[in-house]
Amino acid sequence: MYPMKFEPVLKQTLWGGDKIIPFKHLNETLSNVGESWEISAVEGSESMIANGADKGLTLTEAVGKYRAELLGESNYARFGLKFPLLIKFIDAKLDLSIQVHPGDELARKRHNSFGKNEMWYVVAADKGARLISGFSEQIGLKEYKERVYNGTFAEVLQSCDVRSGDVFYVPAGRVHGIGGGVFLAEIQQTSDVTYRIFDYNRKDAAGKPRELHTTLAAEAINFGDVQDDFRTHYDPEPNEPVELVASPYFTTYLYDMTEEITCDYSELDSFVILICTEGACRIVDDNGYEVTLRSGETLLLPASTADITITPQESVKLLETYV
Repeated sequence: MYPMKFEPVLKQTLWGGDKIIPFKHLNETLSNVGESWEISAVEGSESMIANGADKGLTLTEAVGKYRAELLGESNYARFGLKFPLLIKFIDAKLDLSIQVHPGDELARKRHNSFGKNEMWYVVAADKGARLISGFSEQIGLKEYKERVYNGTFAEVLQSCDVRSGDVFYVPAGRVHGIGGGVFLAEIQQTSDVTYRIFDYNRKDAAGKPRELHTTLAAEAINFGDVQDDFRTHYDPEPNEPVELVASPYFTTYLYDMTEEITCDYSELDSFVILICTEGACRIVDDNGYEVTLRSGETLLLPASTADITITPQESVKLLETYV
């Protein structure tokens, strides 16, 4: 096996902007591209390998072909042939809906799906751009229903200004929303289950109000999810891995590099995903396979990879994530 790149799955949305196409250096003329699904095994939106001997295979087909060699022994025992992570870039020109995602148990019962625990890494943000994450004060089910009905639900949510490099972990059950002007990388469980609670009274392409899921959302919401600051605080350290998130669903590190480093994965029983958010680098694996990674590109290293050497082209920022 070898490090695999994938063709992006581009999603045009009502709230999408114009940043994804140039960020990913794509020769496309699509407008309102809100999401680029970088690595996806979601049915109907599966990623296709773009390089090497397996070019043209879908991610699901590659998992079926290589199994534990790709996923790792423990991941294969845990997930079978289901690839467990979904990687996206999101460009919000306008506010996304206020929403919540179910956890594993509820998602399995209702949708035969994984739950949706996720994290955001802010790549860029316009001045004044904001994110919604969690409650600013505790409310109950009755007040939730009243506030959704009278349009005041946003008043009890935690909203904060964001800038490049900000990190948020968003567990299932946390009410959240991405504000206009935010461009981010999202790492999440493989799930496309979203419950919209409020959508700013927008209409879809057919002129109809977008569907809301306020009743379904009520059972998924963690109403006790109240904090002053939901941001993940970390200390940047050049040329060293900096842990951003460690959860049962994925672990993510940030690499901010100007020097060559070698990453030893010989004791890690998992695939590794590298997401380039800035700059460019050359990556060589233990078999001598070489690939260039630049901003807007994502790379999947199979679990059989023992080590890689990363050589920045001047500088590079990478997110490294695995299960």
